Amino acid sequence: MKHFASLLLISFVLLGCNKSSKTTSDDGDSSSDRPSVAYVTNGVASFWTIAESGVKQGAEEFDADAQVLMPAEGISDQKRMIEDLITKGIDGIAVSPIDPANQTDILNQAAKYTNLITHDSDAPDADRLCYIGMDNYLAGRLCGDLVKEAMPDGGKLAIFIGRLEQDNARRRRQGVIDSILERSEDPSRFDPPGAEIKEGKWHIVGTYTDQFDRAQGKANAEDALSRHPDLNGMVGLFAYNPPLMLEALKQADKLGEVQVIAFDEADETLQGITDGTVYGTVVQNPFEYGRQSVKILAGLARGQSLEDLGVPESGFLNIEARQIRQDNVAEFWAELKKNLGEE
Repeated sequence: MKHFASLLLISFVLLGCNKSSKTTSDDGDSSSDRPSVAYVTNGVASFWTIAESGVKQGAEEFDADAQVLMPAEGISDQKRMIEDLITKGIDGIAVSPIDPANQTDILNQAAKYTNLITHDSDAPDADRLCYIGMDNYLAGRLCGDLVKEAMPDGGKLAIFIGRLEQDNARRRRQGVIDSILERSEDPSRFDPPGAEIKEGKWHIVGTYTDQFDRAQGKANAEDALSRHPDLNGMVGLFAYNPPLMLEALKQADKLGEVQVIAFDEADETLQGITDGTVYGTVVQNPFEYGRQSVKILAGLARGQSLEDLGVPESGFLNIEARQIRQDNVAEFWAELKKNLGEE
């Protein structure tokens, strides 16, 4: 029971389906009825609640049984989830790997027994069939463009992110830095996170990681403000980072004095854009990540090809990111609430 207590498991079975996705005909042959698929996140966050709504929509739309698994304690939880799914004989798994470089073995094991795809964060060295997400490097550059708009004169800037072991996180951060410094596009570039970067009118004081620990994330924001009282801007690259930054700024009585540029669509972030305490954010489309994951896994289980399901030959189904500022935040927020069933 400790295993189940250590993770947040959200599962749902839709349209009155059976526990099994298989039915047996009168002659004893087993045939596919409703494919059983799983959507595994890399943690617990409001971002994944939006994706869960997309999974639910996909399960209804594409006639599948779907469950969403959110590991509350990191990579060990995620590994156990995948192992459990393999044991249960599920028809397909969509996973956002926490540490792709060190999870190749478990991902390849899953790929031997079921259809495996990645979403949000890719594992290009594993035997996954395709990746659903955005180009995180280009999305990072979009975020960097917002930084330049918010801080036209440059200045001191701190970057906050969960962890850099993930492919999406590394690329996203690098895109921000390359955009700010007006560098050419090069997704393979990687600036060491511990080093300060001083170039032209910009001074990036550091990249703060928290390993998904919210308390550490807030402490990082507080530390940056304490160490750099003349800090001009803060960039939060995981969904929970901007709200924590706003808390730290409020406590330091600097809300509105330091520019905040965000990533993703936490309610606090969107409210901050509305109020003017956050300049803008770059949003993904986690709803569509969830919906498309179910569509592809259900289709593969029924014998369709990736091409049939709209996946390009590259194996990368690109769900483009977009910038949200004060002039379009109300429209975006209304759309988000509709996807969540709140309106």
